Amino acid sequence: MTTNTETTKTAEYVKPAVRLAVDDLAPKIAKAMNGLERAATEGILEKPLRELVKLRASQINGCVYCVDMHSRDAVAGGDAWRRMNLVAVWREAPYFTARERAALALTEAITRLADGEVADAVWDEAASHFSPEELAELIWQIGIINLWNRLGATARPWELSGGAED
Repeated sequence: MTTNTETTKTAEYVKPAVRLAVDDLAPKIAKAMNGLERAATEGILEKPLRELVKLRASQINGCVYCVDMHSRDAVAGGDAWRRMNLVAVWREAPYFTARERAALALTEAITRLADGEVADAVWDEAASHFSPEELAELIWQIGIINLWNRLGATARPWELSGGAED
């Protein structure tokens, strides 16, 4: 039989430890990377789309810090938690526009380059929804988040903020 005190105990969550503080150990490169990120956020693509792309690449790459940050940033920017919860299954979920779907497909193709080159069909679909300038910026966004993901998933240089209830 379970007592009341047993059922009200707070769960202890496993907090991943920082492996290597790459920002502190290579500050010039970290400063340049942060500058690149700032430049990318001042572009022409809409913020909600940028966050979807960053979230999807981060899910594929297994970067817990980036998945957490970009889902929170998207919701703070006005997007719905329901959409963030369904980004991993965007093909089956009815909550994404044709433009978002094209961006997510391109994100997956670029993030998974080891599986093969970006297919013409994926490229053509993206090109039908984005101007050449937007498409160039989208490719930069995807490239930048993939680099952040590789830093995060490999070195785990940052701690998660907040608790599980946030």
